Amino acid sequence: MPKNKTLLKICGVTSEQQAVQIAQLGVNAIGIISVEESPRYISAKNKRNIFKTLENLYPNVERVSVVKNYPIDLIKKNFMGNPTESIIQLHGDEDVAYCEKIRSEIPNIGLWKAFRIRSKIDLDKIKPYENFIDAILLDSWSEDTYGGSGTKINANFLEGLNFSKPWWLAGGVSIEWIDKIINNIKPDGIDISSSIEVSPGIKNLKKTESLVKYLRCC
Repeated sequence: MPKNKTLLKICGVTSEQQAVQIAQLGVNAIGIISVEESPRYISAKNKRNIFKTLENLYPNVERVSVVKNYPIDLIKKNFMGNPTESIIQLHGDEDVAYCEKIRSEIPNIGLWKAFRIRSKIDLDKIKPYENFIDAILLDSWSEDTYGGSGTKINANFLEGLNFSKPWWLAGGVSIEWIDKIINNIKPDGIDISSSIEVSPGIKNLKKTESLVKYLRCC
């Protein structure tokens, strides 16, 4: 896959200023964490402010709200109508029926589902979801957290993947691993958070810019 075709999402952004600066670099998606136990969590009010600014200034950048195991009624309350996000990313233990219901009741917003991969068997469980989601995100499995651990997925699990929907690679993605990801694993997109951070939620803009330039060259 040519480098300039690999999509890039920067996740765990916590400030409006950095969101705008990152969007300016030419990323495809920016994620905000709506999971309270995450060190990158920000309030719903701050999230709306950031996404509204991005929607006005950079409408082509996907605005991804990352949630985990939310009750369906809460999802409907928060995301129906005119949400500021363009994508809901489910990052918990949501089952197929949950995804089907979200797709049916909130059809005006994209739906991504993250899967934590501990073994190749976990990949086999994804197929039933594909009819009800717009993209798949493969993250590393951690006993302590559902995301942002910086732990890398075993690359051997990722060979020859064939999904009917676009898929993103997360979980310990670093600049040092990019060449192998692009040339051998070949995801549609990569999702980066902790490896370009100064501290949780605060991105190193120089590293982020270098990553964007590297992906867009050639």
